[in-house]
Amino acid sequence: MPRTGRPKAELILTDEEHQTLTRWSRRRKSSQALALRSRIILGCGQERSNKEVATSLGCTPATVAKWRNRFIADRLDGLVDEPRPGRPATITAEQVEDVITSTLEQTPKNATHWSRAQMAERSGLSKSTIGRIWKAFELKPHRADGFKLSNDPLFVEKVYDIVGLYLNPPESAVVLSVDEKSQVQALSRSQPAFPMMPGMPEKRTHDYARHGTTSLFAALNVADGTVIASTHRKHRAIEFKKFLTKIDKHVPDHLDIHVVCDNYGTHKHPLVRNWLGKHERFHIHFTPTYSSWINQVERLFAEVTRELLQRSDHRSVQALEKDRREWVKAWNEDPQPFVWTKTAEEILESLSRLMQRTTGAGH
Repeated sequence: MPRTGRPKAELILTDEEHQTLTRWSRRRKSSQALALRSRIILGCGQERSNKEVATSLGCTPATVAKWRNRFIADRLDGLVDEPRPGRPATITAEQVEDVITSTLEQTPKNATHWSRAQMAERSGLSKSTIGRIWKAFELKPHRADGFKLSNDPLFVEKVYDIVGLYLNPPESAVVLSVDEKSQVQALSRSQPAFPMMPGMPEKRTHDYARHGTTSLFAALNVADGTVIASTHRKHRAIEFKKFLTKIDKHVPDHLDIHVVCDNYGTHKHPLVRNWLGKHERFHIHFTPTYSSWINQVERLFAEVTRELLQRSDHRSVQALEKDRREWVKAWNEDPQPFVWTKTAEEILESLSRLMQRTTGAGH
């Protein structure tokens, strides 16, 4: 005679349970483990055997039997994971809340910010516990960033103007982000550098000798990343006019030139304004005050600093100028434009959120 197998308890679903299990099995945000359990119970509710349900869902008959028995015993609650065994929590939610609020709203005595040791002494928790709480809530009291909000009355108009040039440049025109990196020092370290070795970084002395300064004038083509550059010992209006003349020679005659630059007095000098009046294809767009972040050439200067100047060792201004000219030449052989992604609306919305968080700023 055929074997009947172990008898199974009858599983009958109510309409409400069937609807809940169907919803759990289809929701994308549900736990995948809970979704599988729901499909197991739905299959068992169709009077199918454990083996048939396991085959259709790609699991084992033992898994089907486990959740079938759980559901019969505890219904829907039986499909939810049980609390795992272990030592009960010794840190209460009130203690965590006290650490967070104290970190955000208070400062320790005779200090500007909290350290783990100071907060541990105040709260009675261990330093490692304070570290875990700060990490969980992404709090870093030891770090501080700088910011400066613009007080330009035409801030909004200038943001729309410049961001519009970046995202939708005009036809038959080139957009150049222009500025000067002034007073760059030719520095020579007091002792030769110690080269990098496995397990040890390169070492340089902290003291140095100064051998003079020079300035780098740069115009970054925001479309293709190419750079027009000049080196001058000073950065007066006369040097800026010479640089504009160089730009005029490099850009094809049939293109208009839109220049994005900051509010430095040199850029608004009468000598420069008179020159611009005689060259009608030049259009100057001034950035808002305290808003150098909107001028893309600043990103280029950051690359110059990181790749060339940060660890430089130059015994003369001439050597520094030579290295910078070679750096610009190498950059133009494989230019990398900086892609602007934020719209003017997104920038203004971000600044609005920042101003709401600042207290007594007077903006």
